[in-house]
Amino acid sequence: MPKRQSVFVCSQCGRHEAKWLGHCPDCQSWDSFVEETLTAPAGAAGRARRKNRGAADVVRSVPLSEVTSSAQQRFSSGTAELDRVLGGGIVPGSLVLVGGEPGIGKSTLLLQVLDHVAGERPVLLVCGEESAAQIRMRAERICAAPGGVRVLAETELESVMATLEQERPALVVVDSVQTLYSDDLSSAPGSVSQVREAAGRLLRLAKQSGAAVFLVGHVTKDGAIAGPRVLEHMVDTVLQFEGDKNRFYRILRAAKNRFGSTNEMGVFEMSEAGLRPVPDPSQLFAREGPPAVGSTLHVAVEGTHCFLVEVQALVAMTDLALPRRVATGFDRNRLAMIIAVLGRHAGVALSSSDVFVNIAGGIHIEEPAADLAVALAIASASRNVSLPAEAALFGEISLTGEVRSVSQPERRYAEATRVGRSAVVMARGDAGRVSQGKSSAVGVATVRSAVSRLLGTVSPAPVAPGDQSDERGV
Repeated sequence: MPKRQSVFVCSQCGRHEAKWLGHCPDCQSWDSFVEETLTAPAGAAGRARRKNRGAADVVRSVPLSEVTSSAQQRFSSGTAELDRVLGGGIVPGSLVLVGGEPGIGKSTLLLQVLDHVAGERPVLLVCGEESAAQIRMRAERICAAPGGVRVLAETELESVMATLEQERPALVVVDSVQTLYSDDLSSAPGSVSQVREAAGRLLRLAKQSGAAVFLVGHVTKDGAIAGPRVLEHMVDTVLQFEGDKNRFYRILRAAKNRFGSTNEMGVFEMSEAGLRPVPDPSQLFAREGPPAVGSTLHVAVEGTHCFLVEVQALVAMTDLALPRRVATGFDRNRLAMIIAVLGRHAGVALSSSDVFVNIAGGIHIEEPAADLAVALAIASASRNVSLPAEAALFGEISLTGEVRSVSQPERRYAEATRVGRSAVVMARGDAGRVSQGKSSAVGVATVRSAVSRLLGTVSPAPVAPGDQSDERGV
């Protein structure tokens, strides 16, 4: 009989150790080692079987020119926003991992996809967390034709694989991969070895049969997908749901995509009939009504989406020795840099004030083009003066106080003017490219000139050469 031995594997990077370690030497993570039971090779008998293998075991290679591209066989999921994030639709033979917090809408979205695809292709839902009766209750509420969706309430991996090989569906949804277990492994469902074995078996099935497989994954308290890190490397696409589950809208991003761009974003709104796509995100995230102190509008670009989002700031005096710098939906290190630039180059002293910045709508903005909107929101809150109601901003701020050009200024300008913003503030170079005689494009060279234009005169600060002409109001 083959011998069994125990090893300890890091769930983040996969490093093997003979004993448990509290700290992984490779990925520097803490408390990530879990015990696994391995079966040793069969020794001489196994070596004899490998030696007796003949030419029948040799697999012939295929020229790349003879391979049929899977991109030509994409089919629609029935949701335009999901198709955009996937890169144009569902690719046959792909393995997609969908992660997100509990209750955010992962199962609801995938059930809607199954309902749409069931009219053209055979589909199967493998549910390990809910019973078939519970799935039926939800399907009656959100599905147009729930009778076309086949359901398998099973968690044993061998039974699931046997059913998939017999029925051969074109689209499979496994909810969730952490519930599957194999009798060949002694560990509990959801452990590193069980999740890796289930994902590996489903990956081989997808590549051999051409079925598209969607895996629903749990997330940890830090927001990362639970299970071994190798799970994200095995799959073709990793989709991540963002947003507050207590609000009505959700953001879907592709953290990894072998068939498309990772810069795409899908916006959904939760309703009684399920998740509905939002074709115009500016209507959700842009602020309506009169201007408010500490509020600006940033023109963001996420893949093919261009929309306006509100940036909010609050500046309050503090008695603490170290003032707080808190950012929600924005990088905290970049916030500290913007505060330093405002104090040095724009005369906005914040050394004795707490600064809070929030990106409205629960979304996260990573692009440096949001620097100018964040800086003006902080300056507005500090001086207790609101920006003009018709203003929208985008631009990157350098450590020297300059406003630098950003990508796709033409799209940003067109979106801002489409929603009625008649004063679009941007870098001077971008304004020269998009204005062409249009007075609504306002170019600024430094953050100091931007503060002066939108909030009035500022306290004395070093002026960049050639920037004296910017001391005008909007």
